Amino acid sequence: MDRERVTTAGPQRFEGSYLGDRAKLGASARLECKICWWVYDPAEGDETWQIAPGTAFTALPAYWRCPQCDGDADQFMVLDNVGGP
Repeated sequence: MDRERVTTAGPQRFEGSYLGDRAKLGASARLECKICWWVYDPAEGDETWQIAPGTAFTALPAYWRCPQCDGDADQFMVLDNVGGP
């Protein structure tokens, strides 16, 4: 059976277990960098990027990256999704 191969422009990216869809994340969702295992916990925020405690992952600014390895926010995987769909 022949299968069509779907290609996209640019490099393929791993989008974590939330597949890049921030609407799937609850306000208290904790996410882990797939590169260095650093955990973003909204209860703690991110001192490096001056993100206040209580800031949901979905509310992080577009420029935010992993403070430990500089990985893209899209590269984070969901640890737990409290309050998510």
